[in-house]
Amino acid sequence: MGLFDRLKKKMRPRAVVVGLDGVPYTLLKELKNKGRIPNMASIFETGYFGGMSVSIPEISSVSWSSFMTGAQPGEHGIFGFMDLQPGTYKMYFPNFAHLKAPPLWEDLGARGMKTVVINMPATYPARRIDGVLISGFVAIDINKAVYPQSIVPQLNQMDYRIDVDTMKARQDHEFLIGDLYATLDGRERAVDFLWQQLDWDLFIVVVTGTDRLMHFLWDAFEEETHPYHHAFLDYFTKVDDFVGRLYDRFLSLDGSKEGNNQFYMLSDHGFAKIRTEVYLNRWLQENGYLKFGKEQPETIMDIGPGSTAFAMDPSRIYINLKGKYPLGALHASDYERVRREIKEGLEELAFEDDNKIANRIYLKEELYRGPHVDQAPDLIVLSHHGYDLKAKVKCDKVFGRTDLVGMHTQDDAFFFSSTGIGSTSIFEASGVIAQPFM
Repeated sequence: MGLFDRLKKKMRPRAVVVGLDGVPYTLLKELKNKGRIPNMASIFETGYFGGMSVSIPEISSVSWSSFMTGAQPGEHGIFGFMDLQPGTYKMYFPNFAHLKAPPLWEDLGARGMKTVVINMPATYPARRIDGVLISGFVAIDINKAVYPQSIVPQLNQMDYRIDVDTMKARQDHEFLIGDLYATLDGRERAVDFLWQQLDWDLFIVVVTGTDRLMHFLWDAFEEETHPYHHAFLDYFTKVDDFVGRLYDRFLSLDGSKEGNNQFYMLSDHGFAKIRTEVYLNRWLQENGYLKFGKEQPETIMDIGPGSTAFAMDPSRIYINLKGKYPLGALHASDYERVRREIKEGLEELAFEDDNKIANRIYLKEELYRGPHVDQAPDLIVLSHHGYDLKAKVKCDKVFGRTDLVGMHTQDDAFFFSSTGIGSTSIFEASGVIAQPFM
């Protein structure tokens, strides 16, 4: 490499993004104050560190799709973990192929810049990138989760894991802790390998173990007598060590001391303790809006004649219009009336002690814009903390519980920028729904 090339490389600005899936701003502040995350505490002192609200609904597939495209759901076309094939009740799992807006690294690649992406949710199956892409949740086959495939053998040798075994982790929390550590160790080995392997311009890595821990053991954080309280805190210390080593690598890059390079951290939603799950389809059924074609329905695909509305996870309600769905029972002239009735009914829905479930119920036109608004839900329910909205149909009550103890929240995500620029400045410019939360 000649002198000019070396100088050009040194002057080139580079950026690192660390995603901590589901980590709340308030949790980080508490851990920081207790001295549990010294590396992150030190990092946060160097720039902007604050809370933010995220895309609605508050789930990884929507939030990370919005992050990677700089677009909102009406523009990128991802509205939930599960969706319906247009004009049918057939459910499918949206994947990277369904994303209708280009991810930011495609623009960088067009400008001759290279990107490393490790464990980004909603990027499966992996597709071509000018750099390296390792898909995250919900990738099921490592061979389809990696581009270029030539690095798959190295990932296998380092025992790289896409995710923890969430089915086993639900019941076996000792297994969960061990699997979280093993998965994060593999993630760090991939970072070490690709940091050196590629002359990159943007480096993104997402830790999803934080989300898994809080779904299954959020109560362990809140209760000091919980048998896994210290294990919960120790895992965040492990994550803090991971972030600290990555930040040290960042500081060693040419230009970092002059402020030419940028370091970002963020989460895709917050977390809170579940008080009860709320089954929206059961509520619709009990109030006469939803009927099923068989006595024991399995999914919304078992919808029956006469239905005027149905729900999809986690909080989306669709009006069953004639001409839009095969069993559509509602004329367009009745659309606003029924939508208003459902909205007003859910606004009054309360749990045991008359605590209202809904924080706010949005009409789709209040949230979404763009070419894919027709696929958007007609109503979106944002609940108060503690009320986990679900669209399951195999239930006989509106309220119930499973083995999950933690739920996503739309507020209390976090954002850090070494530039001192807050989340509002970045996300408002792109039209993504993200606001400061203090």
